[in-house]
Amino acid sequence: MNTRDIDLVNVILIVVSLFLAFHIPFEMFLFSYTFLGPLHYLTEINWLKEKNYFSKNTNWIWLFVVLALVVSLPFLQRVDAFGWAQTLAAKRFFDGIVESTDEVLLISLLFAIGMIHFKNPKHLWLFLAGSIAVAIPTLYFLPNVSFGVMIFVPTLIHVYLFTFLFMIYGTMNTKSKPGIIALVLMFLVPVIIWMSKINPMEYYNLSEHSKNSFVDSGFGIVGATIDHLMNGTQLNKFEVLSPMGIKIQIFIAFAYTYHYLNWFSKTSIIGWGKNLSGNKLKTILAIWVISSALYIYNFKIGFIALSFLSLTHVFLEFPLNITSIKGIWLKLKPGH
Repeated sequence: MNTRDIDLVNVILIVVSLFLAFHIPFEMFLFSYTFLGPLHYLTEINWLKEKNYFSKNTNWIWLFVVLALVVSLPFLQRVDAFGWAQTLAAKRFFDGIVESTDEVLLISLLFAIGMIHFKNPKHLWLFLAGSIAVAIPTLYFLPNVSFGVMIFVPTLIHVYLFTFLFMIYGTMNTKSKPGIIALVLMFLVPVIIWMSKINPMEYYNLSEHSKNSFVDSGFGIVGATIDHLMNGTQLNKFEVLSPMGIKIQIFIAFAYTYHYLNWFSKTSIIGWGKNLSGNKLKTILAIWVISSALYIYNFKIGFIALSFLSLTHVFLEFPLNITSIKGIWLKLKPGH
């Protein structure tokens, strides 16, 4: 398929994803997160490796892996099979990690700028120090920004904003008309959801399994934070099945579903499937089957088990995100 055909497919995928999100926002999110998510993590990490992670010095990519592991450690508290995570020392340790998550995310995102520009280790050390010097004071003096970074960078910024920017960068290169239509639709999706009339009674027939799985996902805090920023609602007063809560969940379901479908639709364009040899493909499929089985058995267990893999793919994608932003900026510069 050529670029125009792929863009046309994506127009259809946007419409279908939005339609399903409106009708089954909770179920669609859970389905996408369970089955499409793990396969996306695995195939994208493999593709990023083949592309040298869009970094000039791949040795430093391990810093992102370590930081992703650090951020995922607090999820161990939710397992705690032996009770060790409930000791005072462990609680302080995990609380400290949670409190520093926003700094880790922003430092990593800023450091990705250096990763795509510098190869010399000395320059990278200096850029890392500069990233720390910028991130910590920024988040200290702007607590709302701090909380927003922690909640939104690994979630909606990753699946919606960065996907949107990646699409913009690609369309600026191809100038495809279906690509432009897809961009317009992506921009209009939040507006369409916001302007829609929602009857909460239509969504009260959620199964107990879906309710419990959604609670175990922890994504209620994402919706609560959006409601807090838009309407000033207290985080602990957020109602998932209120009209606003359902609108937010429709957007979350759309963003995640289309993020995954967009990735799978562009196999022939970016070539992420070309380097999947027999053994590598078998390994990816085996991990995907196990991951999906864990989610089906118990969503909470699956979510905890996959937290490191999920966060790793978010961190490893930062240089690509910065590359897209840089590409858009260069295209917009006068005289280009």
